[in-house]
Amino acid sequence: MKQLWKVSVATTLEAEDAVSELLGGIFNVNASAYFDIEKQASVVSVYLSKKVLPEEREEISGGLRRIKRCGLKTGLKKISIAKIRREDWANSWKRHFKPIEIGHSLLIKPSWIKRRPKKNQAVVILDPGLSFGTGQHPTTSFCLRETVAAVCDRRNRRSQSAATTKSFLDIGTGSGILAIAAAKLGYKPVHAFDFDIEAIRIAKANAKFNGAKAKIYRGDVTKLKPRRQFDLICANLISNLLIAERKKIAAQLNCNGVLVLAGILKSEFSQVQKAFEACGMKLAAVKTEKEWRSGSFRRA
Repeated sequence: MKQLWKVSVATTLEAEDAVSELLGGIFNVNASAYFDIEKQASVVSVYLSKKVLPEEREEISGGLRRIKRCGLKTGLKKISIAKIRREDWANSWKRHFKPIEIGHSLLIKPSWIKRRPKKNQAVVILDPGLSFGTGQHPTTSFCLRETVAAVCDRRNRRSQSAATTKSFLDIGTGSGILAIAAAKLGYKPVHAFDFDIEAIRIAKANAKFNGAKAKIYRGDVTKLKPRRQFDLICANLISNLLIAERKKIAAQLNCNGVLVLAGILKSEFSQVQKAFEACGMKLAAVKTEKEWRSGSFRRA
């Protein structure tokens, strides 16, 4: 059986996406990433069927230097190259992905974990793939917690009619995890879009596997039109895009809705906050974890 070469870079969550693009570009393959709790580092890897050339390793080092010059903290920048058997590759990364519980309402787990949900706990089964979003990343985790919090708040207000189902929009859906969780929690309708065609394919497959009713489609946030408004919107995007398209995003939110913004470096959050406050939004909740800061907004 042929062997594989695993090329990994230990970096920070802040630089994870940039390093993934770097490795993917050099070797023309998709990179995968996970957060190593013991090392407190994000590990980005590619798997190759050929030996890594010295010039390719130097290209990685040069790329990491460029990423650092762009202002991102790259951390250890440790490059490791290891020869592994294919059967080891197929299972080795599984140990890094554990079940995630969001309160008592939501359980997210990989398919190989046999853990049973608690009573009335919604379950999302999602295996790590090429699209962003398994619930492990701080920004995705914040969006999930706000999604649970909003639906639990509705359930706790017994004076309201049980028919007041909340609608949900996921901007930049990636793996589809937020849309699937929302559908499982009872949001209706659930809409989700992404510009990446491959992400849409994966998100639709994940939704089908979970039996989640969600309208998932290819879309461009820069061309977003206010066809309808939603009770809860999650926009897990880079800061520049959030700021540039703030008016289009805010226009999708109904008067009593909640807008969750994530994917923001803590050094850039104040700029995002000011941009959305200028659109009539008010910060209602905020959380900082490692290099990231996420927030929930309501209309002022």
